Amino acid sequence: MKEISTKVYIALSALAVSAFAIGTTEFVIVGLLPTVASDLGITVTKAGTLISGYAVAIAIGTPVVTAVTSRIPKKFFLLLLLMVFSAGNAAAAIAQTYELLLAARVVTAVAHGVFFAVAATVAADLVPEHKRGSAISIMFTGLTVATIAGVPMGTYIGQNAGWRVTFIVVAVLGLLGLVTTFFAVDRIAKSTTGPTVSDIIVLVKHPKIVSSLMMTALGFGGTFTIFTYMTPILEEVSGHPSDWISLLLLIYGVAVAVGNILGGKWADGHPVKALRYIFGVQAVVLLLQMLLLPNRILSIVSIVLLGLFAFMMSPGVQSYIVTLAEKLAPSAKDLASAFNIAAFNVGIAAGSALGGMAVNRFTPLDAAWMGALMAAAACVLAVWNTKSDRKQFI
Repeated sequence: MKEISTKVYIALSALAVSAFAIGTTEFVIVGLLPTVASDLGITVTKAGTLISGYAVAIAIGTPVVTAVTSRIPKKFFLLLLLMVFSAGNAAAAIAQTYELLLAARVVTAVAHGVFFAVAATVAADLVPEHKRGSAISIMFTGLTVATIAGVPMGTYIGQNAGWRVTFIVVAVLGLLGLVTTFFAVDRIAKSTTGPTVSDIIVLVKHPKIVSSLMMTALGFGGTFTIFTYMTPILEEVSGHPSDWISLLLLIYGVAVAVGNILGGKWADGHPVKALRYIFGVQAVVLLLQMLLLPNRILSIVSIVLLGLFAFMMSPGVQSYIVTLAEKLAPSAKDLASAFNIAAFNVGIAAGSALGGMAVNRFTPLDAAWMGALMAAAACVLAVWNTKSDRKQFI
């Protein structure tokens, strides 16, 4: 069977560089919530909406923008999106109010979502079908490296030089991604046909598509019930000093990278079969946080476990939705990818909101069982999709 060539690896790695910049800007705010809240004179919970609001902007903006831009040459479009992304981060760096910062985050978020939707289909098209999971995981490696290096680095910079400097650095990273994409990714022929109204109706109404999107949202949301408020939880519940947070996020990020690679390998072939086990174990891991996080030593174990399963489902769910779209509405493959990126961020918004409710009304540890329920529901949907596939076309 045909493997991934060196040239394709280079192109996927270039996309990963851009994914690194994009992933950093979405998640670095997690480590800076207390700093941003203090500087802007708002509560930590309100600052948390800079994460959930970002996710909502992706969820709404990504499918709309992807649908109306389907005929733009993909390489040019990726470069344009990276320019908008960098400009949005520059605007965030100089925002003087919460409202202006949120507006800058919204602009950045839409560029983020559309980039990942298009880049995922580009990655999938570069390799044979049986290697899609691995190809997408390579592209998503940039996102996981962002949690290893980008988020701890951004947190350290923000805590020592100010959070505004962090956003300036991320804007520069976006430009670096633009340069690498320009030189390493070959010109991609523009689509001669865009998604039709009937294609969109198929995507919106087909039960397998809908269940797959719900599976993505629930699985990713389970992670973010806790991850959104990881910094205050580690400080207030686990008892770690604030100057340890960057190191702890680094440990988390290494575990994320390992989980992403494993998830990509398991997603090759029939991804939804692997997702049954990934979501099931994720639910157990989230429940364990109620026992592990209150202990300073065991909380380090909890960080490793959380990171391992945080993004493990990403290559599988993205590969699965692209495969489904090719069977059901081939001309709307980019749009299906966009819907799945939107579903990721619906999950982030929902998980962040549940986490915020736990912090405000109950205890931070209650976020763990809320997340476990979401992951368990995703597992049920993965089981249903697997049984349904046996009766249909995959």
